[in-house]
Amino acid sequence: MQLVVFEDGGYENLLPLVYSRATFNLRCGFGNLLEKTEAAFGCTAGAIFVRASLAAVIAERQTRPVNKLSADDDQIWVNGRLLVRQKLDLPAGSAAWSGEALLAARLSKETAAKLTIEALLDPRRLRTALSGVNDARIPPKAARLIDYPWQLVHENEAEIVRQAGLRQLHLIGRVYPGAHLVNESAIHVGAGSRIKPGAVLDAEPGPIVIGDNVAISPNVVVTGPCYIADGCTIQPGASIRGATSIGPVCKVGGEVEGTIIHGYSNKQHDGFIGHSYVGEWVNLGADTVNSDLKNTYGPVSVAINGRPVNSGQTFVGAFIGDHTKTAIKTALPTGCVIGYACNVFVSRYVPKFVPSFSWLTDEGLQKNDPARALAVARTVAARRNRKLSTAEEALFLSIVQDAARIEAQTSC
Repeated sequence: MQLVVFEDGGYENLLPLVYSRATFNLRCGFGNLLEKTEAAFGCTAGAIFVRASLAAVIAERQTRPVNKLSADDDQIWVNGRLLVRQKLDLPAGSAAWSGEALLAARLSKETAAKLTIEALLDPRRLRTALSGVNDARIPPKAARLIDYPWQLVHENEAEIVRQAGLRQLHLIGRVYPGAHLVNESAIHVGAGSRIKPGAVLDAEPGPIVIGDNVAISPNVVVTGPCYIADGCTIQPGASIRGATSIGPVCKVGGEVEGTIIHGYSNKQHDGFIGHSYVGEWVNLGADTVNSDLKNTYGPVSVAINGRPVNSGQTFVGAFIGDHTKTAIKTALPTGCVIGYACNVFVSRYVPKFVPSFSWLTDEGLQKNDPARALAVARTVAARRNRKLSTAEEALFLSIVQDAARIEAQTSC
């Protein structure tokens, strides 16, 4: 049986977080959704299917065949938006659906040949392509379909606990005298990491997993469940509270709670970020804060692509696209969405929705010139010893047209 992971039309409701990555590259817990699917099946995907605009970038970032049909006669296709916890056991010639979304299917190569990327992105064409396939069911405990970004945030705590229970936890890095580890058996400190004097790792509420070459500065408090990936720096005095996952090579200070930071982003200074998802190459200026709870304690509305969606959740923070910057003392309202490659510096509350490639000041909303934004992105990447590839730069510029087509082009 060969595993195939695919994107579907539901990717649009996960924007701006997936303009420059596939849905299965979104993070929750320790890693991304693709890694979880492969771990559940015990194998590497034999193929992945993504939007045409992403194909070149995804192909150079990893080694799985991209948008290429397999010759295997027993294929299991899994939606890239699925947070998979257990291997999906489907009968041959069957498909599991959630409304119009295909969750997974086990297909012959003849039937699988109908699943072009165009069909996968169009729910009606996908239903037609699989019209002769029997219905199947996936137990809710085995997988969860991610429809909106706040669902990743709210699944994060349980996912950290689940994944920590699957691995051995060890203190490999250096824990300095004067650092305090509470419930030490539930703490992992990776190779080359340093826990400085005065730091407190409190794993009584849940496990704490710290990757390799992480610096936990003096007087930091980390409360579990929490995951901090390789190469991160947690600045002095920071409070990293439970249900937080910080991706690789981030610099984080202040107070963070119940949040996913994808990677290569900075929140170095004071300020609260809660129940949020922050993309890559983001810089949050000093004292940037967000609200994650309404004064009415009612459900939070989120402007997905500029159109309000009732999350049904009480705690919902901000969702910030890649390459976005905020100025000092930026205040983000509950359920705020800031698009891709924005520059936000206002003295009042930021609007609930800021379209991609926005230059937002007290004077109003203007376009962030794409060529100028790309030049800044090159500089930021170079500061982390990274160089944007030709394909990544082409994708960066193509997002201008994608965002103009998808997003409501007014702040609200």
